[in-house]
Amino acid sequence: MNRKLICIICPRGCQLTVSGEKDNLTVTGHACKRGQVYAIDECTHPVRTITSIVRVSNREDCMVSVKTATPVPKEAIPQVMAAIRGMTVQAPVKTGDILAENIFGSRIVATKDID
Repeated sequence: MNRKLICIICPRGCQLTVSGEKDNLTVTGHACKRGQVYAIDECTHPVRTITSIVRVSNREDCMVSVKTATPVPKEAIPQVMAAIRGMTVQAPVKTGDILAENIFGSRIVATKDID
């Protein structure tokens, strides 16, 4: 495998090259250890933080923004989004409120206050 990535861990945006096989990967182009870890993780087990919105049932035309508390496996994104689409909450909602537990190992938390 020979894969090129741009590191998203810090604003530097290093251009990374990952070569080798799954158990023996070599990363070049990173300015720090975090970039190396990011590149290996991205090639072996990519994860993403999901952001979306959930309907507030006791307010007219109102949604609350939400996100996963921790990244979830990239292949689980459709299932996580299906779970979020099926949710409704009631106001009041505060930033940081846990709206769902254990959605592919993560919590769904509110990122906005709704009074």
